[in-house]
Amino acid sequence: MASVACIGECMVELRQAQGGHSTGSSAAQGQGGGLYSRGFGGDTLNTAVYLARLEVKVDYLTALGDDALSDEMVAAWTTEGVGTRRVVRLPGKLPGLYMIQLDAKGERQFFHWRDSAAARQLMNLPETDELLNSLMSYDIVYLSAITLSIYDAPGRERLFAAIKRARLLGTRFVFDTNFRARGWPDRDVAREVFATAFAAADIVLTSIEDLLALYPGESHQQLIARIPAPELVFRLAEPVSLLRFPGGTNEVRAEPMTKPVVDTTAAGDSFAAAYIAARLAGSEPVEAAQAGHRLASLVICYPGAIIPGYAMPPKKRHRPAASRQATK
Repeated sequence: MASVACIGECMVELRQAQGGHSTGSSAAQGQGGGLYSRGFGGDTLNTAVYLARLEVKVDYLTALGDDALSDEMVAAWTTEGVGTRRVVRLPGKLPGLYMIQLDAKGERQFFHWRDSAAARQLMNLPETDELLNSLMSYDIVYLSAITLSIYDAPGRERLFAAIKRARLLGTRFVFDTNFRARGWPDRDVAREVFATAFAAADIVLTSIEDLLALYPGESHQQLIARIPAPELVFRLAEPVSLLRFPGGTNEVRAEPMTKPVVDTTAAGDSFAAAYIAARLAGSEPVEAAQAGHRLASLVICYPGAIIPGYAMPPKKRHRPAASRQATK
């Protein structure tokens, strides 16, 4: 069975509860009288959950504390089918925290408290070498620019070196640009790290929003030309993706929305999961992008990053794909 390693950070999430009522595991009274529901979230963790729901074998690689909130996270991931054998637990540490505020159109603004979070230490632990060596056992390693932003420069170098070793044995590297300006106070450093990731990646998932934040004023063609990866999904401001892959290019347009947009959180994360799952199952890039748009269009109709299990689309059977290890 094909397998994916998702690397990143999961945080405690505080989200405005709709209608003043709690929709999460607990609720807190805001200063202005509003309620906030508590859950958990993080871009690559969201992708891992959706991969598991799409019946992909996935492990989440991160560091957590030894506190009750970290225990809740691990239990929740296990319930979702996400593997936790690569989660490092650090005594005395805590997970990070973020708060989401939504406007009337469902667009979100994030506030973070994460500078001392356990996940930031993942590349500098006694367990790090074993963790990085395990990457070569997966068919795909998936991470985002947010993942890279939480590590220092030596940590990023260590991670990229491990990915390059894994790729020599057939592991594919999928990089999601998911740019957040707060994590990159020096844009020149961000551009340098992105260039390294672009050069190492087999598949890049990106958007016009992410790239224009780093390369303002450039055209679609100029932005695409910056990415040498053989397979590229370039999402536009409208629900359209431009694809470039060996043998051709294509444009994939999402089907028109039939329900109102409630919350755009995890739209890109769910797209990534559906795309990766479809590619692992033998679909071509165009069909995989269609699957990505379908799931993302559904996810934004519900509050929060992870929609209820009953709301997931019916499973589509693909041609079974053998794992990389089984085909050696």
